[in-house]
Amino acid sequence: MADNIMSKAATMEIPINSNGDTGTLTEDDSLEQDLQQVMVSGPNLNETSIVSGGYGGPAGGIIPTSSIKGPGVRYNPEYLDRGWAPAAGLGSLNHNTNSTEEVSRGVAVEKLDSVKKWGINTYKCTKQMFSEKFGRGSRTVDLELEAQIDVLRDTKSKYENILRLATALITHFQSMVQTQQALGDTFTDLSQKSPELQDEFGYNAETQKLLCKNGEALLGAINFFVSSINTLVNKTMEDTLMTIRHYENARLEFDAYRSDLEELSLGPRDAAAMVRIEMAQQEYHTHREKYERLRSDVSIKLKFLEENKVKVMHKQLLLFHNAISAYFAGNQQQLEQTLIQFNVKLKPPGSDKPSWLEEQ
Repeated sequence: MADNIMSKAATMEIPINSNGDTGTLTEDDSLEQDLQQVMVSGPNLNETSIVSGGYGGPAGGIIPTSSIKGPGVRYNPEYLDRGWAPAAGLGSLNHNTNSTEEVSRGVAVEKLDSVKKWGINTYKCTKQMFSEKFGRGSRTVDLELEAQIDVLRDTKSKYENILRLATALITHFQSMVQTQQALGDTFTDLSQKSPELQDEFGYNAETQKLLCKNGEALLGAINFFVSSINTLVNKTMEDTLMTIRHYENARLEFDAYRSDLEELSLGPRDAAAMVRIEMAQQEYHTHREKYERLRSDVSIKLKFLEENKVKVMHKQLLLFHNAISAYFAGNQQQLEQTLIQFNVKLKPPGSDKPSWLEEQ
């Protein structure tokens, strides 16, 4: 029946009047009913034919679609009017596109939730911080731990001052040693060129060279002292202070969620409010556990830091004292023994300068 309808439709004439309006069709009612039936029922693609020629072409130009092999496609009647059919692989393409869109949507939702939580947490902590500064909010205080933290910060500040002064001492003393080195070289040169003052220039040159050698030994001891103090201040103490900063942030978050829970507890007790109170209690317990864990970490680190500080400073202060005393007393043997006692290794002369290969 479909072949009959298509052949009739291919030879149908549509009269046009002088105004460009179509005239009435002269086909019988049976053809109109058949067309309506085709449009409504939507015949399968395997039951239709493709006309390869123009209207009124030979019958040989009709190719049955049942001979074309490929995946089955549902044929929408609306495609018949437009003269085309959907591609066979469109379903798998849409499936892959939908899967990609779902993954992208999931990532976007996860990032949005993360930003939302961060925003809520920042708002609560900022509110708590201003409340504490203006005296309207309460804060959790561990008096013993706070006192230890204050002592540590004060100690670090004083040790930083020692570090600055010792570094300045190295700079000035190194300049003096370099001057002594240059003076000794000048005395040696003059002792060779001035026969009448050879002895005087000679023993002055030896004295300056000896002072320069002892000065380099003292510089090695002070450098070792500065290096140890720098490690103690900028690594060991700074690591403990970093944990303290994490602890203080956790304390602020804990107090922020504690104040939020207290405010909700004073409000109405309807169903929605009870849900918010329950969620606030969960957040409160979570931040309380974090606060207590970091407080314990700070206490342990402060204890070990104090022990390490005493041990390190006992050794370094003894080294500094013995080296300074031996140098200014002119006791070269004691100065060398001090360096051996504290395992201070001197750099060979010129080791700080790059080699000729490195300069290339």
